[in-house]
Amino acid sequence: MSESRASRAFRLPPIPPPRDAAALLAEWLEFDKRRDGMIFAMDGGLWLHRHIWLGRPMAHLVSTDRERLLAWGERVGIPAERLQYHPLKDPRSGERRDAWHWDLGGPYLPPRRDDAGTAPRTR
Repeated sequence: MSESRASRAFRLPPIPPPRDAAALLAEWLEFDKRRDGMIFAMDGGLWLHRHIWLGRPMAHLVSTDRERLLAWGERVGIPAERLQYHPLKDPRSGERRDAWHWDLGGPYLPPRRDDAGTAPRTR
């Protein structure tokens, strides 16, 4: 069965392997408490939020600082078209804020800090 023209039009470009594997570990933090991660992201930090999707480990790299996310993606090798806009509620005020995230999986899923032989960077 052939693909429809519409489904081809909305397909994202394929992602080559990470261009800089060390960059996958740079700049972001994980948090034990979701609220703490959200606040960090609301203040412009890069929050790595791990989750399971369809049985596969994945993560979102979240921030209100779009340019910072784009710079991280450029270093790693993720096409800018893959950055996703998703407004989030600031847990401090309840106000909706503009936010963006990368979906990270497969070779783009950073290892846990302790799995990489370094101290965990969680708060």
